[in-house]
Amino acid sequence: MLQYVARRLLLLIPVVIGILLVTFLMKALIPTDAVTAIYSGTLSEKDAAEAIATLRAKYHLDLPWYQQFYIYVRDLMSGDFGESIRLRKPVMDELGYRYVNTIILTLAALAIALVVGLTTGILAAVKRNSWLDVTATTIGLFGISMPAFFFGLLLILVFAVWLRWLPVVPRGTMALLLPAVALGLIEAAPISQVARTSMIDVLGRDYIQAARARGASEFALVVRHALPNALIVVLTLVGLQIGNLLGGAFIIEAIFGWHGIGELAVNAIEWRDFTLTQAIILISAATYLVVNLVADILYAWLDPRVELNS
Repeated sequence: MLQYVARRLLLLIPVVIGILLVTFLMKALIPTDAVTAIYSGTLSEKDAAEAIATLRAKYHLDLPWYQQFYIYVRDLMSGDFGESIRLRKPVMDELGYRYVNTIILTLAALAIALVVGLTTGILAAVKRNSWLDVTATTIGLFGISMPAFFFGLLLILVFAVWLRWLPVVPRGTMALLLPAVALGLIEAAPISQVARTSMIDVLGRDYIQAARARGASEFALVVRHALPNALIVVLTLVGLQIGNLLGGAFIIEAIFGWHGIGELAVNAIEWRDFTLTQAIILISAATYLVVNLVADILYAWLDPRVELNS
C-alpha cells in the first residue's frame, strides 16, 4: 500500500509540470499581459512605456517563455508561488481563504449530491419499473443534460426574483445555500443513475437471493447486504465528480458572488494576471489528482479483490 501511494505521488510530479508547461505555452500565444493591461490608457505613451518596461523586468516578462518557466518552477520548489501582478501581493495571501471557501462549497455540494443521488438511486432500484423509478430516471436525464451555471441562474430566478424567499445576493450562511444546491443537484443525477444500476446488479446476485430465502427482511437485504457492495462502484464515480464540482464551482462562484478560487480565476483571466492564473490551475489540478488517488485507495480498501499493483 505505501509503495503504491509513493509511486502514485511521484507520478503526479510530471503531470503537474506538464500542466504548468501547457499554461506557459498558452500565455506565450496571448498578445498582452497584466502589465500592459494595467497601464493601457492611464498614462502618456512615453510614461506608460517606461512603467511597462520596469514592471515587465521585475516580473521577468521580458525574458523568453522557457526562461520564465524555469524561474517559476525554481521558485515553486522553494514554496514561492510568486506575486500577483494586478493585486501586488503574494499569490498565496489571496488564495488561502478563497481555497478554503471553494472546498467548503465543494463539500456542501458533494453532501447534497450523495444524499439526493444515493437516495433516489436506491429507491429507483428497489422499486424498479415503478412510477418512482421512471420519475427518478427522467429527472436524472435532465440533470445530466443541464449545465450547472444554467441551473444556478434558474434557482436565482425562482427563489430570489419570483418567490422572493432569498435576496439576489445572499449574505452570511445563506450565501452557501443556492450555489451548493445548484452544484449538488446537478451532480446528484449521475450518482443516482450509477447507484440505481449498481443496486439492480447487486440485488440480482445469488447471495442476495439466498439471504431472501433465509427470511431476511427487504430492509436488511438492501442496507446490510446490497448497499455496501453497490457503493464500491459509486465511490469510483465520486472521485471524478469532485473534479466536476471543482470545475463547476468556477462558474457558480462567479454567478453567486461566492469568494472562492473560481471567482478569483475569472478575475485573474480578465486581468491577464498569469501568475495568479497559474497558481489557481496548479492548486486545482493538484487537488483533483490527490482526490482521485484517495478514491483509488478507498476502492481497493473496500474491495479486497483489487490489488494496488499499478
